[in-house]
Amino acid sequence: MRKKVFVSGCYDMLHSGHVAFFKEASKYGDLYVGIGSDKTIEELKHRRTVYSEKERLYMVKAIRYVTDAFINPGSGMLDFVETMDAVKPDIFVVNSDGGSDEKRALCQRRGVEYVELSRVPEAGLEARSTTGLRGSVKSHLPYRVDIAGTWIDQPYVSQYGEGWAITASIEPTCEFMERGGMSTSTRNAAKKIWPYELPDYDEEMLARLLFCFENDPENKGHVSGAQDAIGICMSGLTRHHYNNRYWPDRIESCHDEETLTWLESHIVLLPMFPRRPGCSVVEGKNITPAKVKALTSAADRCWDAIMRRDLAAFATAFRDSFDAQVAMFPAMMQPGVSEYIDRIRDTALAWKMLGAGGGGHLALVLPDDAPTTPDMIPIKIRRRGF
Repeated sequence: MRKKVFVSGCYDMLHSGHVAFFKEASKYGDLYVGIGSDKTIEELKHRRTVYSEKERLYMVKAIRYVTDAFINPGSGMLDFVETMDAVKPDIFVVNSDGGSDEKRALCQRRGVEYVELSRVPEAGLEARSTTGLRGSVKSHLPYRVDIAGTWIDQPYVSQYGEGWAITASIEPTCEFMERGGMSTSTRNAAKKIWPYELPDYDEEMLARLLFCFENDPENKGHVSGAQDAIGICMSGLTRHHYNNRYWPDRIESCHDEETLTWLESHIVLLPMFPRRPGCSVVEGKNITPAKVKALTSAADRCWDAIMRRDLAAFATAFRDSFDAQVAMFPAMMQPGVSEYIDRIRDTALAWKMLGAGGGGHLALVLPDDAPTTPDMIPIKIRRRGF
């Protein structure tokens, strides 16, 4: 009669190292696997799993070296005890980096043989670990590019006049710099909820969830503008209307393929430098109804020009939006920014700093067939359903 062998682990991001471990453990007898529940993994590792416990159970059971598998009902580092007692194994097997005196003592109390295996990959394959893979996997969460109307999402601006902000959700075609005006702080908050990609769910609801998650109601300090959460979570080109409140009273989106392709063909991003530590872009702000009107008028004209795919009108409105922002927040123009603008004056039709400014990226509006430089980054607007 073959012996029963028991192993236990998370088996999230299932990889060849797990399969090699199961293969080696099964040489001792019929292999039974305990799998950490979603709740236990979140408690221990302070993150959500990539795959749900049901999906992990399905995948582990499908491996030919496994006789059967179960979700462990317990919690903590010894969440498998109840499963182990039900299986009644002869041998408990762990990887060398998964062993512990506590597990060894548990086996001694139950009369179970305790075996530690070295982590040896299958011939021709490189050694794998979940930790190593997790470090190499890049997040597919979008970034946000603001097109016009930035600052209107703050009530201390929209109290002087209501208006629209326009954002585009863009795919992470590269790792954009932190503190670069592309809402990386909100994106980093989103990673805590959805580490790798947005769930397939109502986009406006995702934006609301992210906005509430990032802004602690007990925090009496700065509230991140809603345009960041909306720009990340809502695909395509979106405009959102603010009227002295943190959340917009209207949201409209454009998913027309010709319009999005046209916009992509005329906007590139030019990295400058991260916003410097201690930089306050609100220092010296001067907000008046007339200046807010200039901002909202530029956003209206910008949206209208994009819908008509009128490049000249779009460039004018784009530039006017930036001028209106700087008029209210002159500290956006930190030392060093003008040098980058001077460099592209003869190439671009218009330009603006992304986000609150102070550094980061310049968004440039380019004419048809304009020459680009290697440091200019084209944008890829995220389509609905991706």
